[in-house]
Amino acid sequence: MNLEEQAILQKLMQARTRVSAAAWVVVRDAHAAEDIFQNVALKAMTREVSFENEAALMSWAFITARREGIDWLRRHQRESLGLDAEILELLEHEWQSEAAHPAGAKVEALQDCLAAAPESARRLLKLRYFDGYSCEEVAEQMGLGLNAIYKRISRLHESLKDCIEGKLSNAGATGGPLP
Repeated sequence: MNLEEQAILQKLMQARTRVSAAAWVVVRDAHAAEDIFQNVALKAMTREVSFENEAALMSWAFITARREGIDWLRRHQRESLGLDAEILELLEHEWQSEAAHPAGAKVEALQDCLAAAPESARRLLKLRYFDGYSCEEVAEQMGLGLNAIYKRISRLHESLKDCIEGKLSNAGATGGPLP
């Protein structure tokens, strides 16, 4: 049974904050993220493919919001403080393969892994990804060389990835929530 237009719109409006947040993570602009959400809703209502259930709709909506965000960044590259195209491509690949675990489990695992990380690692990640500083600015603030920052970020990405995968596989093996 396919979702009707009214049900599609209702489900999207219920998930408006989450879908907009998926776009914001890419574009880092609240107004653009809202525009992207509206485009996603419009496309969902006018597309020729139907959605069998809410999960299919939501998966499509998140992927579409992220792709629209990437397109927005490409159009506004000079104005944007968003992520590099190479990082966006890596994120796109990861988002396409994320169906294996619910997003909530990944977020919990990430939070646990970040809480266990050393303070200097959390500070580095905060400066780079949450405060929006460039790697050069982070190096300056932390009193380190640019190459050292690149290496630390790379190692942090790898250790967080391993930690998250470990927590998700442990949760999957026990069949229960994350420890």
